[in-house]
Amino acid sequence: RQISSMPLLSMHSRQISWTPLLVLGYLFYLLLGAMVFQLLEKQAETHFRHQFQLEKLKFLQNYTCLDRQALEQFVQVLMEAWEKGVNPEGNSTNPSNWDFSNSFFFAGTVVTTIGYGNLSPSTVAGQIFCVFYALFGVPLNLAFLNQLGKGLNAHLLTLERWVQKPGRAQVQLAIFLTTGTLLFLVFPPLVFSYVEGWSYGEGFYFTFITLSTIGFGDYVVGTNPNKHYIPVYRSLTAIWIVFGLAWLALVFNVGADLMERYLQLKWHKSDLSLAEGVTTKLEDEPEQPRIHIPS
Repeated sequence: RQISSMPLLSMHSRQISWTPLLVLGYLFYLLLGAMVFQLLEKQAETHFRHQFQLEKLKFLQNYTCLDRQALEQFVQVLMEAWEKGVNPEGNSTNPSNWDFSNSFFFAGTVVTTIGYGNLSPSTVAGQIFCVFYALFGVPLNLAFLNQLGKGLNAHLLTLERWVQKPGRAQVQLAIFLTTGTLLFLVFPPLVFSYVEGWSYGEGFYFTFITLSTIGFGDYVVGTNPNKHYIPVYRSLTAIWIVFGLAWLALVFNVGADLMERYLQLKWHKSDLSLAEGVTTKLEDEPEQPRIHIPS
């Protein structure tokens, strides 16, 4: 008995790609993040804003020679100094933000597109040079990270060849991921906590925000004017950032690939189950009597 393929063809014509689901999931994830961040941070921001206003009022009460306008002008000067990379704390003997070590660190944040935002060129010549430096430096950095990632990926491919040997691939892969996690995510916060005086949580937060190239700029190494840093501290940090970027980018790529395959597999399974349901329904239907018209 022949089964009509027309319903199957119409079903396949109505199939929707899994890409819209990914788009909807992406938008939902952004909305979820927005709601959670608003819930967690808005009340604290309101508290800090009120506290700051109270501190300004107390300052005016203690120093009656100043008026509110003069205080607001001084606050504006502090904000402009901070935007120019000058820490208002300390005095003029603070280390320069543009010595070689700090400049090397800044160059690394430019080509890696981290962009903390706590330091930027203030001269027109520096701004123009920064544009062209990033124009060629960002592709160069991507090419370098790509080659570095290929080396790490080749190591993973070598591990995949051990699949026939029970247990070895899983153990080697676990060692690879564990070693990278320790070198780039676990041990560095200990160093930053010791040198910068941060808690371990703050150090881990800085580590992940940096290596993921989010780079808020709320925590940046080597910026405390009350601490004495060794000259190569920020340069070594920049080198750590480059290799950490390659490792974390590989982890992100693997995670994205697994997520994409999972979504495709789920969508494909739903299509197959729908097709099987239509086929079963057609087979269960009784065969219609055929009318024979004699010639």
